Amino acid sequence: MEIKDLKSLIKMVTETDITEFKMENKDEKILIKRGPEKEVIHVAAPAPVAAAPAPVAAAPVAISAPEVSAVSSTPVVDEKYDAIPSPIVGTFYRKPSPDATPFCEVGDIVDAGQVLCLVEAMKLFNEIEAEFKCKIIEIVKADAAPVEYGETLFLVERL
Repeated sequence: MEIKDLKSLIKMVTETDITEFKMENKDEKILIKRGPEKEVIHVAAPAPVAAAPAPVAAAPVAISAPEVSAVSSTPVVDEKYDAIPSPIVGTFYRKPSPDATPFCEVGDIVDAGQVLCLVEAMKLFNEIEAEFKCKIIEIVKADAAPVEYGETLFLVERL
């Protein structure tokens, strides 16, 4: 498709009520979207459960509930181990494809620059690499689990 044809398609979409236009043939795929993206909000199941007992229970129980959730979401890190955090928000994957072997296992020694996992964000798979030679002590996240920025993915021992 030539640029002038593409420009006329864009003009058609912007001048009408069309919010999405998609066209495919054997050589090309064209997708034009306009308007704001729908916002998707993910809510973890434990948050409503912890919030529900708080109004019914006494204040000491309400104080202990957040402590329990903080412990479960943030692993206790031994000072001799380093944490490898997620640099982005997304979905954690231990292997490059569903039928492939994982990038690394507990006990593996990995070199600096070796891929440890993938974090998918907005349909892009980002390789997370070891920044230094280390031994994998613990894989904190489960495969296909959602991760937040700065959340620990691996506990490693520097070598």
